[in-house]
Amino acid sequence: MKKILIGITGGIGSGKTVVSDIFRVKGIPVYDADKESKHLIVSDDTLKSKLTQLLGDEIYFADGSLNRNLMANKIFHDKDLITQVNQIIHPAVGRDFALWAEKQDSSIVATECALLFESGLNKITNYSIMVYAPLSIRIQRAMQRDNATQEQIVARIKNQMDDEKKKDLANFVITNDNQSAILPQINQLLSDLTHRLHK
Repeated sequence: MKKILIGITGGIGSGKTVVSDIFRVKGIPVYDADKESKHLIVSDDTLKSKLTQLLGDEIYFADGSLNRNLMANKIFHDKDLITQVNQIIHPAVGRDFALWAEKQDSSIVATECALLFESGLNKITNYSIMVYAPLSIRIQRAMQRDNATQEQIVARIKNQMDDEKKKDLANFVITNDNQSAILPQINQLLSDLTHRLHK
C-alpha cells in the first residue's frame, strides 16, 4: 500500500495536539513522538545502554525507571550533553515511528512532534504541517494548560525553534488563532493529500 507520512508540529500552545486529535477522529493514526520517546527511554535496551554510557548507571533506578531529575540536572546547563542525548534519542524515535507506520492500515499516517525539524524526524515524513498561532495566544494557552507563569512559558518558548522559521520549513500551515476555523483547513489539507496519494 502506498503511504503518505506526515509530521505535525508547532510551538508550545499552538494547538498541535488539537489538530492531531481531529486527525485521529478522521481515522488517521497519529504517533505521539513525545510520549513514545519517554516509553523508549525505559524500554529500548540499546538506547538505555547508550544513555548509561553517556550519563552513568545512576540515571536509571533499580526497577529500570528513569531518574528524570538526575538526568535533567546533568544535562540542563550543558548544551553539548543535551546534543549528545538528543543524538541517541531522536534516531531511536525515528526508527520506532517508521516501524509503527508500516504496521498501520491507513494510507495516510502522522506523527505529532514538537521537535519535528530539530530532531530530523521530518526527513522520514513526506510532508510537514505547522500549526501556527500568534505568540500572545500561545502564551495564554500554555499558562492556563500548565498552570505556569508568563515568564516560565516565555523561557520555554525561547528554547524552541522560532515559529516563523518552522513556517518556512513546513509544507502546510494550519492557523489556530481563535478566529480561523480549524476543521475546514484540515478537510482541505486531507483532500489535497488524498489527491497526491492517487496521482
